[in-house]
Amino acid sequence: MEITDLNEQELNRRESLRKLNELGINPYPAAEYKTNASTEDIKNGYDPEKGNFDDVVIAGRIMSRRIMGAASFIEIQDSKGRIQVYVKRDEICPGEDKTMYNTVFKKLLDIGDIIGIEGYAFITQTGQLSVHAKKLDVLSKSLRVLPIVKEKEGEVYDAFSDPELRYRMRYVDLIVNPETKEVFRKRTRIIQTMREYFNEHGYLEVETPILQSIPGGATARPFITHHNALDIPLYMRIANELYLKRLIVGGFDGVYEFAKDFRNEGMDHTHNPEFTCMEIYVAYKDYNWMMKFVEQMLERIALTINGKTRISVWGDEVEFKAPYRRLPMLEAIKEYAGVDIAGMDEDQLRKTCKDLNVPVTPSMGAGKLIDAIFGEYCEKNLIQPTFITDYPVAMSPLTKRHRQNPDLTERFELFVKGKELANAYSELNDPIDQLDRFNEQVRLKNAGDDEAMYIDMDFVRALEYGMPPTSGLGMGIDRLTMMMTDSPAIQDVLFFPQMKPQKVRKSEETSEKEAGEK
Repeated sequence: MEITDLNEQELNRRESLRKLNELGINPYPAAEYKTNASTEDIKNGYDPEKGNFDDVVIAGRIMSRRIMGAASFIEIQDSKGRIQVYVKRDEICPGEDKTMYNTVFKKLLDIGDIIGIEGYAFITQTGQLSVHAKKLDVLSKSLRVLPIVKEKEGEVYDAFSDPELRYRMRYVDLIVNPETKEVFRKRTRIIQTMREYFNEHGYLEVETPILQSIPGGATARPFITHHNALDIPLYMRIANELYLKRLIVGGFDGVYEFAKDFRNEGMDHTHNPEFTCMEIYVAYKDYNWMMKFVEQMLERIALTINGKTRISVWGDEVEFKAPYRRLPMLEAIKEYAGVDIAGMDEDQLRKTCKDLNVPVTPSMGAGKLIDAIFGEYCEKNLIQPTFITDYPVAMSPLTKRHRQNPDLTERFELFVKGKELANAYSELNDPIDQLDRFNEQVRLKNAGDDEAMYIDMDFVRALEYGMPPTSGLGMGIDRLTMMMTDSPAIQDVLFFPQMKPQKVRKSEETSEKEAGEK
């Protein structure tokens, strides 16, 4: 392949690569490089009086350099942070041959290259903690130029801040924007905290199928694929609910899963077609128990991640300390939309939507009409954590009817800052009622609702064997991370969010074509 569209700096780096090879220095060595310290270890543990860290081996990426005569300074970055390295010619080249310093270090290495340093920690005359290099190894030559941020007279240059570039090239974002790493570290701690909380209660983490013959457990448009060996269509799961409830039927008292789900729907700053959802099901519990369980869990997460329960979320101070407000859905609509919709049929709801200037479509049934009113008038007012409870039956095909009002269900959704964070039920365990609800979903699908549920007869059969009273919860991990880290977009908490394909350079286009021909 002939490379014709590289810029001057990229061509220079390839020339440096060639010269390293000519000198017999492998710029991409295969052998293990054994480090014994990180930049954070040295910064937190070095004591000049003890003279510790007198034999350290660290590795990292060159982020800045001050090349001088026989001695120079560079700054290297590893996964924990940055530290200055002092490089003296006669230290890394103790013999007559000064090639490693004069040629390799000064001329053939660049910002972005990954190197290994053997040396010792010390404090410079200016008081800066540094590593004095006794040996330097080239571990990986960088062929592209990093967008290193520079400041001059109060102006910032080359900041890698464009959201689209950051999402497309997350690897660069992670290198040059340290705060990005912290968001993802917090995401991991959120999941760990939830897992510890569930395990303490004795619940079992499980795995369920991603490819499913019926996309059940939610109302959403699925992704469709084909299984060649079985010659059948399959769906990427939209939820893992029905499989987890099968396990409750099978005799487990509590099961949970952190699942990748897929919904072939719109994208915006709070929705991604591939997302992570945690679902948990606990036998012999109801939605009242689950509300307490959830608010205690979120209080614990907030304390673990931020050290306090009152945190900033998208411009508002949100208090995650339990307990949270409980507000029935029809009461919320009455409070915020000024209309009582209790007992309304589909035609009356459609007229109410028209009177309230709520956009609707002919395919929308009673459940979606109610949801449209709620979304238009109520959600934006739910800033502090609020459990919206007791949804109409038409909105909740998998939920047990309310014990006091059969037109409602024992369901709640938790809203924070106007966004749904969790969805939970007293699970429907009556197989006859469940089949009737599925049939109603079929009617809606035939009327044009492409998000209506499919009938899962195997799940109905499982219920016929008997499922104990159960409470289930689904919570979006991506949105929870957004809130706990005050991140404005879901793309900020996903390493690699979905993006439209980007036009590649000619050299990359040629390489892809050649790979395809091979």
